[in-house]
Amino acid sequence: MILSLFVRFSCIIRGPPRLSVDESNQDKTVAICKDANTMEVEGRHVSKIGKCRSRNNKVEYSLDSAADADGDQHGQGVSTSREEKVSSLKTGLVHVARKMPKNAHAHFILGLMYQRLGQPQKAVSAYEKAEEILLQSDVEIHRPELLSLVQTHHAQCLLLESAAGDNSSDKELDQEELDEILSKLKHSIQSDVRQAAMWNTLGLILLSTGRVKSALSVLSYLLAIVPNNYDCLGNLGIAYLQSGNMELSEKCFQELILKDQNHPAALINYAAFLLCKYGSTVVGAGANAGEGGVDEKVVGMNVAKECLLATLKVDPKAAHAWANLANVYFVTGDHRSSAKCLEKVAKLEPNCMAMRYSVAMHRLKDAERSQDRSEQLSWAGNEMASIIRDGDGLTIDHPVAWAGLSMVHKAQHEIASGFRTDQSELREVEEHAVYSLYQGIAEDPDDAVQWHQFGLHSLCTREFKTSQRYLKAAIARFKNCSYAWSNLGISLQLSDNPTQAEEVYKKALSLVANEQAHSVFCNLGNLYRQQKQYERAKAMFSKSLELQPGYAPAFNNLGLVFIAEGRWEEAKYCFEKALEADPLLDSAKSNLIKTVAVSRLCNSLSSCRVKD
Repeated sequence: MILSLFVRFSCIIRGPPRLSVDESNQDKTVAICKDANTMEVEGRHVSKIGKCRSRNNKVEYSLDSAADADGDQHGQGVSTSREEKVSSLKTGLVHVARKMPKNAHAHFILGLMYQRLGQPQKAVSAYEKAEEILLQSDVEIHRPELLSLVQTHHAQCLLLESAAGDNSSDKELDQEELDEILSKLKHSIQSDVRQAAMWNTLGLILLSTGRVKSALSVLSYLLAIVPNNYDCLGNLGIAYLQSGNMELSEKCFQELILKDQNHPAALINYAAFLLCKYGSTVVGAGANAGEGGVDEKVVGMNVAKECLLATLKVDPKAAHAWANLANVYFVTGDHRSSAKCLEKVAKLEPNCMAMRYSVAMHRLKDAERSQDRSEQLSWAGNEMASIIRDGDGLTIDHPVAWAGLSMVHKAQHEIASGFRTDQSELREVEEHAVYSLYQGIAEDPDDAVQWHQFGLHSLCTREFKTSQRYLKAAIARFKNCSYAWSNLGISLQLSDNPTQAEEVYKKALSLVANEQAHSVFCNLGNLYRQQKQYERAKAMFSKSLELQPGYAPAFNNLGLVFIAEGRWEEAKYCFEKALEADPLLDSAKSNLIKTVAVSRLCNSLSSCRVKD
């Protein structure tokens, strides 16, 4: 079994009406525009859902006309026809298992059915019965290959039960335990190479319960013994990805594709890796990097798209592939194609909580981009609430679900703040946002992301002292969180504490990844500009543009420095470059208009003086 990654993007809150966003799955950047100043707020969130590896026949497809499962079913819930078929199959299998108590194959098929229905406990019972039959000494029922298959699926169900249980078992194995496991692994594979599937499943169990280091040890040791085990190679790539070792993760996925070029899981996983690597910055108002700085990202996203399209040729009903393809289109700014992909996801997996979450997030982002208080936003809120209500520990991550609901409430509050909204309605929306944020923290008090979300909300509502408290709480739980440090710097700067803000920005720079450092340099430059340290400010903006050529906020803020120095033509050039990179950056539009007007006035006055 090999896991198939599904990268789910969740946007971070935006604040008052004049707001621009650069959303991401790992590092999100939010730019707040106020009085012609551009600040940035960063955040991140990513989660992954696993899916078992499976092969299917090749089928041609197109984006607009691919075959959909249950294509005539629009809306949630499984069709009555499907329910009847499943019920009939279940009744038949249970009857056969009772009438033929020594039929191991019948019990195995019954277990498979329960496993596919998401009922691992019942599946375990069926597999145990099949295993008991196959372990009997009767020569007639001695079937070692079926026994190996039963044991593998039995282990998979234990994996599912472990994932649904509590998180108290996430402690890494000590060295003595690990050495014993690796010793048994070696002897087991030497006696029967087919046992590799069992050890691969053990690696997955360790991975799913948060013991990433132990999983890496087991999977890497297994791969050294059985180098052509493709499942192990793919899962090792996932383990490296979860551990943050992008280089080794990429190596595993690339090697797997070279060995098994047309396998859907291999292609999906490599595409998911590329999304994690290059999808960290999403085009948004005020944060477009411009063409000069995104060549590598464009190539990465194109490769991810090709991998997913190849997957869908093999299996046009692979919902995870459609969901990741939607993410690729979203990252590249093709929101129409992204919406089409998610429509297919909703039809293919109407009851999959992760897919429902993704569709709801897309509707939320549509409403945010247009600042439209339409029923799209209400639909997204109702869907998020239903996910929390209907989901369980096996199918959803409750903190993520609550974070999704809070995003809807925060977007409602932001959009309502930009219109002439009744104050009682505004307070009600604010209360909903605060409640869902508190609930997200209550679900997982140790999750730095939840505290950071609350800090962002308080920052965007200009409650600076409150935002600092929550951002510091996030840092206490994740000390190397660069975006939390950067946002704390913004809060300190806006609350007139420039000395501490400078120290915090420098701390963020010491932690931030190179591909995101441009935003922190831009923030630090803005601080120096406000302190009238113009040379230092220009140095910071130049560094930001060096790291990310065409970065619109840096050009806009550099233009403000030139205005302060009375260099109108240079300022005009910077604002034009900012708008060229991002036509939606309102502050740059306003600054350009003012600069042109003042420049003309100054020229007129100079002309008058000459005549006098």
